[in-house]
Amino acid sequence: MKKRLLALFMSAAMACSLAACGGTGAAAPADGADASEASSTDAGASAGGSGALTGTLKVGMIGPLTGAAALYGNAVTNGTQIAVDEINAISGDFKMEYQPEDDEHDAEKSVNAYNKLKDWNVQAIVGCVTTTPCVAVAAEANNDRVFMLTPSASATSVTEQGDDIFQLCFSDPNQGSASAQYIKDNGLGSKIAIIYNNSDVYSTGIYQTFSTKAAEVGLEVVSTTTFTDDTANDFSVQLTDAQKAGADLIFLPIYYTPASLILQQADAMGYKVPMFGVDGMDGILGLEGFDTKLAEGVMLLTPFSADAKDEKTVNFVKKYQDSFKEVPIQFAADGYDCPYAIYEALKFYAAKNGGLDVTDKSNEDICKILVSVFSDPSFSVDGITGEGMTWTANGEVNKAPKAVVIKDGVYVGL
Repeated sequence: MKKRLLALFMSAAMACSLAACGGTGAAAPADGADASEASSTDAGASAGGSGALTGTLKVGMIGPLTGAAALYGNAVTNGTQIAVDEINAISGDFKMEYQPEDDEHDAEKSVNAYNKLKDWNVQAIVGCVTTTPCVAVAAEANNDRVFMLTPSASATSVTEQGDDIFQLCFSDPNQGSASAQYIKDNGLGSKIAIIYNNSDVYSTGIYQTFSTKAAEVGLEVVSTTTFTDDTANDFSVQLTDAQKAGADLIFLPIYYTPASLILQQADAMGYKVPMFGVDGMDGILGLEGFDTKLAEGVMLLTPFSADAKDEKTVNFVKKYQDSFKEVPIQFAADGYDCPYAIYEALKFYAAKNGGLDVTDKSNEDICKILVSVFSDPSFSVDGITGEGMTWTANGEVNKAPKAVVIKDGVYVGL
């Protein structure tokens, strides 16, 4: 309710003095293009004059750069770094200074990382990457009025921490309902088994909304079994139950590590059944020691497909592969879109208010600006994870879901 009232107030205030205008994400300079040429157009709008965006914005990132979830955190920071470098090349007198911090997917360490960024005088944060640390940091950031745009912490409990927390990823409820609708619309299965982690808020939240939507659209859930973090090593009971129930598809609202074990154990049983996951399964192809052949045909809901042919995605994938020698996953794409969303929001504000120099702005000032813009329904961003992205008053992103299938060891758009 607090967010909704604040957003209505902000939107009304801006509407009294501003004309509606949608922002669009800046395209990456084409490979081989002169960097000075690529920046000349933006520089003309940013270097002095009415509507100019100038100064240096301190942007932090918090995520697991080491530990069990490091694949996610490193993907995010790699994608974010590419975006920051591109923005600094095209933005004239505006620059971003970027500092990532490791939280090892631990809430206490995440708060420590946040305090390091505070000491650095951070003005906006990309993160946190995973949900439990993000909830802990979001509460602190709300008290301090530091704006946060999380690329991947999808639980509704994240944005409930305050009006300054926004998501670039789908929320858990949206992932669950969108998955059920996608499975139904595309005839992927009719008798569904679900295996989820009942000790994890991410997994449980998606399971709950999937079940509700499945009943609504006419999917029959024939088996529902669970596990916890402490029992995520033997899935024979869950797989046997799905098999006996005659499931023609297994829905896995879980992370890639337990999913890899489920695939291995299903193969050992000789159990062949299609499996459909969500964004937490993205990264399974990069799991050390995992035979990617076992993931052949696995489908997952995601807003990003590395094989897409649009110019922005092609340029991003090439830069990512050139820099990091691997194909980017969704988390890298979400990380890439976050700095651009912040940049476009600041440009939106500067254009409507006769300019903006961010250098002398406190984190409270930047937070007020970004909350007002992200809450404005006339503000939108075109990114590689979605076109025309807008945000609700509650911090949730609106963008169209997509799905990919693993084919010959790579993700291919469905």
